[in-house]
Amino acid sequence: MATQQTRTLARAMIAPSVGLLLIWMIVPLAMTLWFSFQNYNLLNPANVGFTGLFNYRFFYTDPAFFQSIYNTLVLVGGVLLITVIGGVLIALLLDQEIWGQGLVRIMVISPFFVMPPVAALVWKNMIMHPGYGVLADINRSLGFQPVDWFAQYPLFSIIIIVAWQWLPFSTLILLTALQSLDGEQKEAAEMDGAGVWSRFIYLVVPHLSRAITVVILIQTIFLLGVYAEILVTTNGGPGYASTNIAFLIYRTALLGYDVGGASAGGIIAVILANIVAFFLMRAVGKNLDK
Repeated sequence: MATQQTRTLARAMIAPSVGLLLIWMIVPLAMTLWFSFQNYNLLNPANVGFTGLFNYRFFYTDPAFFQSIYNTLVLVGGVLLITVIGGVLIALLLDQEIWGQGLVRIMVISPFFVMPPVAALVWKNMIMHPGYGVLADINRSLGFQPVDWFAQYPLFSIIIIVAWQWLPFSTLILLTALQSLDGEQKEAAEMDGAGVWSRFIYLVVPHLSRAITVVILIQTIFLLGVYAEILVTTNGGPGYASTNIAFLIYRTALLGYDVGGASAGGIIAVILANIVAFFLMRAVGKNLDK
């Protein structure tokens, strides 16, 4: 009886928070869904009318739509590849006893606390600028011509910037998982004659598999909405070369003043994100059940 009363009291106490959270999520989603079926343009807000699936057809037939989907997948895949591989390597390095280990760890995680627009400005004006950037100076010192990264390799440049921001996150998660590896297993593997590579493949990687899956899941959810880095550096160009689905929605809404079309794009993005999250959650569940 007491247990039932405790459960009832606990549910009653968390009900306001859950209700507020649902309102916070459902109301904007419902408004976006409603606007996606309306002919609503900011230049003519008085002329609002029901258009059915016209906005969805308009957004789907936009020449930039499939390009933005491709760019989004390349962006997410490229960042995950860099952050997972780089995170494992840095975690292995930080797991060793080195001088100034605490200071090194602080320096490694510091990019994660830099706001995305600030990080993009630093990379654009101080590192990748073709005139006075660090990389341009290095190229000139080696006898090469400076590279205009954002004009010649726009999507790759954004991948580098976003990966630089998310690398500390994956490093922290993987380092925590690596430090939970039983030292006796390492000693037993060494006593059995396993080399460094064999211990890494057959001992470290299986132990990090769950952490890697969690890193991929969390980062994918956030990377699908990358926006600030594109706005600050390339503005989606040249053409649509660096436009992802989030930036295409922004361009439709605030540059084309088409709230209805942008809302339809937002609903499409939510559906795609949920499909990706569904498969990732299944992968996480299978991994955690092992």
